[in-house]
Amino acid sequence: MRTTRFAALLSAAALTLVVSGCGSDDPTTTASDSSSGSDTSASETTEASSLSVTDPWVKSAEEGMTAAFGTLVNEGDSDITVVSATASDITGMMELHETVQNDDGSMAMQPKEGGFVIPAGGEHELSPGGDHLMIMDLTRPVEPGETVTLTLTLDDGSTTDVEATVKEFTGADENYQDGEGMDMDSDEGMDMGSEDSGDN
Repeated sequence: MRTTRFAALLSAAALTLVVSGCGSDDPTTTASDSSSGSDTSASETTEASSLSVTDPWVKSAEEGMTAAFGTLVNEGDSDITVVSATASDITGMMELHETVQNDDGSMAMQPKEGGFVIPAGGEHELSPGGDHLMIMDLTRPVEPGETVTLTLTLDDGSTTDVEATVKEFTGADENYQDGEGMDMDSDEGMDMGSEDSGDN
């Protein structure tokens, strides 16, 4: 009786070991794990990984509106398009802007349709008097010397953070082309000329 019970226990233990061994060598589980890792790697290959910004900076301002500049650099093999930007620490609203000439010869800012396209292996400059990131309705002053975090969103949905230094800057006055939905008084004196930002 005791011998029979002992033999049964040994058989059960051996069966458990066989089942456990099969489970650990299950090719389906291994393939799934491998596939999962592959998907993660693929998802990390985004447009944002190919984009950098050279010399990013923001014009200092006490209130109202200001703008961010720099050179967008595409180190990838395909064109990249920046479709939007945010700076949650200083504003709840940003737009991608271009500067155009009105019929009367004055310069005016307006939203950039389609975003900023950076060609494969190329650059796209954001500068006073040209394309720029418009920071609207400041929630606090931005002071010279501080650093502001800008988040750029690209057309594939990926994002990249840019640390921009705040600088003093004086240029030629420009107007906003379409004032619908915003306080036009806030952009009086907004300096967006073509002078160099200097080292301020």
